[in-house]
Amino acid sequence: MAVARRTAKSVWDRFSASDPGLLRLMAGLRTVGAILLALAVLALVGTSVTHLVAGAMTAMVATFAIQEKEVRGQAITLALGLPVALAAISLGALLNSRVIAGDIFFVMLIFGAVYSRRFGDRGTALGLIGFQVYFVSLFVSASVPALPELFLTLTIAFACSAVARFALVPETPERTLARLREAFRARLAQLVAHQIELLDADAGDVDAVLVDLRRSTARLHEAALMIQGRLEEGTRDASAAALLQRRVADAEIAAERLGVLLLNARSAERVETLTLHLPNASAAMPARARIAQDAGSALRRDLRALLLLVVRLVPDDRGTALPYVRNRLLGYREEQGLPQGSPAVQDCFRAVGEAARAILGLRLAVDAAQDEEYDTPEAARSREEFEAEEISISGEAAAAAEEEPTGLRRPTTRAAVQVSVGSALAIVGGEFLSTQRWYWAVLTCWVVFLNTASTGEILVKGYRRLVGTVLGVVAGVALAGAVGNHTWIAFALVLLCVFGMFFTAPLSYALMSFFVTAMLGLLYTLLNTYSLDVLVLRVEETALGAACGIIAAVLVLPVRTSHRTDEELGTVLARLRDVVSAAVAQLSGGPAVDLVDLARDLDTALDDLRSSTKPLTHPIAPLRARRQNARYVVALLETCAYHARSLAATAELVPSSKSVAADARLALAGRRITHNIDLIAAHVRDEEPDGEIESGASIASMLDSGRHEVLRTGSVAFRVLRHLQRLDEGIVGLARPLGVPLAAREEKAAGTRSVG
Repeated sequence: MAVARRTAKSVWDRFSASDPGLLRLMAGLRTVGAILLALAVLALVGTSVTHLVAGAMTAMVATFAIQEKEVRGQAITLALGLPVALAAISLGALLNSRVIAGDIFFVMLIFGAVYSRRFGDRGTALGLIGFQVYFVSLFVSASVPALPELFLTLTIAFACSAVARFALVPETPERTLARLREAFRARLAQLVAHQIELLDADAGDVDAVLVDLRRSTARLHEAALMIQGRLEEGTRDASAAALLQRRVADAEIAAERLGVLLLNARSAERVETLTLHLPNASAAMPARARIAQDAGSALRRDLRALLLLVVRLVPDDRGTALPYVRNRLLGYREEQGLPQGSPAVQDCFRAVGEAARAILGLRLAVDAAQDEEYDTPEAARSREEFEAEEISISGEAAAAAEEEPTGLRRPTTRAAVQVSVGSALAIVGGEFLSTQRWYWAVLTCWVVFLNTASTGEILVKGYRRLVGTVLGVVAGVALAGAVGNHTWIAFALVLLCVFGMFFTAPLSYALMSFFVTAMLGLLYTLLNTYSLDVLVLRVEETALGAACGIIAAVLVLPVRTSHRTDEELGTVLARLRDVVSAAVAQLSGGPAVDLVDLARDLDTALDDLRSSTKPLTHPIAPLRARRQNARYVVALLETCAYHARSLAATAELVPSSKSVAADARLALAGRRITHNIDLIAAHVRDEEPDGEIESGASIASMLDSGRHEVLRTGSVAFRVLRHLQRLDEGIVGLARPLGVPLAAREEKAAGTRSVG
């Protein structure tokens, strides 16, 4: 029984880690629940199959369109959505027989639905409801005599959506944040488990483990960003939100640093240090090898202990065992009980201690971890540092308002014009293909513009939708043939497709399109309008709609992918400079600032850059050199962001820690880095750079320190210098692919000393 519980817990952890906060699962269950409830009520009322389809589609729209986080806001938007839906279905029925007037109104409706996105989540939801319900009227061929029954159907659908949202699958900000914290714990446990695998892996398996390690690190970062997005609504006040944000950032950075140091140790020591763990090792092994073997065994033991701390990161774990393990690991921060080994391996032990401290901080922020009676002096010191940090957290600073573009430069206005032009083209072309199903082309043109910001993104999204549609047609043919005239079996399969659509939407747009098209095949079967020709027409209309969207994006107020990526790159460089300059200033004795917020702004900007470069790095991108260049630049920026976050985490300790002291000499080291970032940013903005990229002497040698103890391996100063050195190298590396001129003295730097 205990084994079964552990297995179930492990499986749930993996699922929780794959779906942070269970957001996709809840979205799918909520939508399916709303549709199922609507079908049950409408069946009891005795409505026709056509109105069953209309009710199911409306319940789906009313559920997925609302994305607000606050429950009160969701209720208000849902209440406002019903009159919008009734107006849309009425106009659809009135204009059904008036082709030209109907087409003109449809284009106007599309413009308004897209333009309403400028008014936030509520405007986006109401615009989406209006468009989709008008589409429902076209799909079921709504007529004026049928309006009373359709009004009843839509009202029931909205009521069922409300019951599913607020009663069957309730969602509150606090509950979502709690699940996101659990997902973060699960992903942190996965990352530590993969770090143990890295330690134990044979030479031939290292590459596969590294892939898992990188994936786990990226997923942990994703979960941390999702928590950040839910903090404001899910915590009792701004102070609690800031505290939890800091603790999550500490845990993420500590785990990330541990992985880097383990990889460094593995590379430096190879078999001698980390893989001498065979059960029948020779007794005649040299002393150095025996020490290496002992250190490797101790490191495995401590990583497993760290994994235990993460797995048991819940408030109901009490007793002496976990505090004992935690205290022993915390001692490594103070050089207490540090096993013998090479400098690289000892760095790993220190990183384990830092990770244990971060986990303690996370427990203090989440459930107060009332087990201080077991604290050793090292644990008590860490607890005091956390308390000092908590006291130092002040109110949020008012963010400077950014200048918003106006007129046609506003993204929502530009997108509305583009979609309207593309939809007009799709209506004309769709009418040539079919006077009955032309709206599929319009729908495709609409959706390829959603959540896209450049021509390249629209092209990739159109391609993915077409691929998913083609595969969905094949599935639709098979499902329609298997269902036959069994109405409720068809509805059951529709529900499965709806769940698959919402569960896979954030993962793969092509997969979501597959489920949509398979569902449509079943809906056509229910409406007795199914045929193979209809599904083939669906592919043709999809291709036409995607083509019209791409034409509009290219010819009407285009935002070229290169321009979009340059904007995002400039933002990343600005955020990187903010973090580096603020962290170095604080490490140099300057005033304390909220570095966690700055670091998170950098992470958000880097995620936006990754998204904007996807059209350049997609396999269908024709320019291979450009694709490789984009990947190289993003990889370098990711490395720079890691070292900047680590600098920020160390600088955060300066005001409250007894072990981290400010050093005024670091200001000189940071000056060159920020100067180089400014030059690269100016080049990206097409401005004339004032100078050249500076390089040459290493950061450590620039300090010109005669005190050798400053660079003692494992010391805070050494760690800071190493991060600064890696940042310096990363920024200089960025200059080459971006075409920024380098100073001639760079070539002389080959023989200079480098920290780390």
